[in-house]
Amino acid sequence: MKFTLKIWRQKDAKSKGEFKTYHVDNISPDTSFLEMLDILNNDLVHNGEEPVAFDHDCREGICGMCSLHINGRAHGPGTAATTCQIYMRKFKDGETIVIEPWRSAAFPVIKDLVVNRGAYDEILQAGGFVSVRTNSVPDANAIPIAKADADESMDAAACIGCGACAATCKNGSAMLFVAARVSSLAKLPQGRVEGARRAKAMVAKMDELGFGNCTNTGACQAECPKAVSIAHIARLNREFLAAKLED
Repeated sequence: MKFTLKIWRQKDAKSKGEFKTYHVDNISPDTSFLEMLDILNNDLVHNGEEPVAFDHDCREGICGMCSLHINGRAHGPGTAATTCQIYMRKFKDGETIVIEPWRSAAFPVIKDLVVNRGAYDEILQAGGFVSVRTNSVPDANAIPIAKADADESMDAAACIGCGACAATCKNGSAMLFVAARVSSLAKLPQGRVEGARRAKAMVAKMDELGFGNCTNTGACQAECPKAVSIAHIARLNREFLAAKLED
């Protein structure tokens, strides 16, 4: 297979970026998208050109670092899949593929396809944790938790913080990410103690960092590689409003 790649190139955060066109051929349909970029970079290095910078780590759909906009879709043409889980058989032979970094004001470009997603770390530091003393690990049945609650908490905790939700949202909202973090703890007894403080602090930090407001279009859920439901946003809203009423 052969492809024409239109890739966003940007030297650093202060430089003006532009799309540059590259060509790759002899690509196996079973080659992953990131492996295809590796092949391109290998060719660029051998030709004395600057390789394309892009984020990656586990390449197993776990870490969320492989965050790319491919042909206008976060993570590319797949459902519930990260970029590293996309294979070139998803594209047509000879197709032109447009590759961009996340387009969000809260995720400034560092270089080429690499963006700074530190804003998500700041939101987590504002309240996405349990700080109360819980002593040593209890026995499995010491604190009974209904299976439905445990399942819902785990579904929310599946969020890998890749940023696809904010990059996809027309408002650049991080509500799905914040909701997943709040919801994963709100359904557990250890997380209830600080529930009110957590919701207020994380929403306040999200607003401070310049993320937009949620208008419930559902685009974030559609592009989330872990299929995190927007139902968690409803829980975040309840947690936040209850905390404000308590104040």
